[in-house]
Amino acid sequence: MLIPRYYFSNDFRDFQEYFLTQPHTVRTFQKNEYLWNYGEPVTHIFYILSGVARTTLEHENGSRKISSFHSEGTVFPGCHRSVFKIEQSIATVAVTDMETLCFSNADFLRMLTENPQLMLSTLDWYASYINLLLYESAHQDYNSSFVRLCNLLYLFSRNSPAGDSGRIDLTQESIAEILTVTRVSAARSLGRLRDEKIIVPHRSWIQITDQKALEAYCSSETLQS
Repeated sequence: MLIPRYYFSNDFRDFQEYFLTQPHTVRTFQKNEYLWNYGEPVTHIFYILSGVARTTLEHENGSRKISSFHSEGTVFPGCHRSVFKIEQSIATVAVTDMETLCFSNADFLRMLTENPQLMLSTLDWYASYINLLLYESAHQDYNSSFVRLCNLLYLFSRNSPAGDSGRIDLTQESIAEILTVTRVSAARSLGRLRDEKIIVPHRSWIQITDQKALEAYCSSETLQS
């Protein structure tokens, strides 16, 4: 059975040649440039050729939560026919330099109706994203901050953007924003794992040195059977 993932990549790799035949523009983004910002309508869909983007939700009180990361071979955001108010509170920013194929919402909807395989892959992608949201609201929110951190590191190790299951490319600040905890709380939990020699923290990434010990702290809903 599939487990949740925060990092999405290669979900639409098989459609890259097809995408190139459809009306699009090539858009590049520099590191820290927004694909779209808070308060902006979501009018375009991006197929990511290279680079990594981070999506963040902002509460009206100014608090922010990182919801997911998106990399090469995937499409973001999803395509639909409705306008949801919550979209005004979502922003996606380039974590690295990026190159994308940019489609209008209307063109991508047309592609979905004309290409059944693309429609099915999009449904599967939506299911994976909904699975993450359900996992967080129905399970992760009820765990202690320490268990939530262990779950997060485990899930990233199973779907590592670096191609190395022992390397987690997350900063302490990013971890705090994903888990919606203070940086002090995140630092305390990371310090516990460091002291138990389960991880070695670096400035912008974390090395898992004892995967089995990390898994022992994870909740059963998180672990891959």
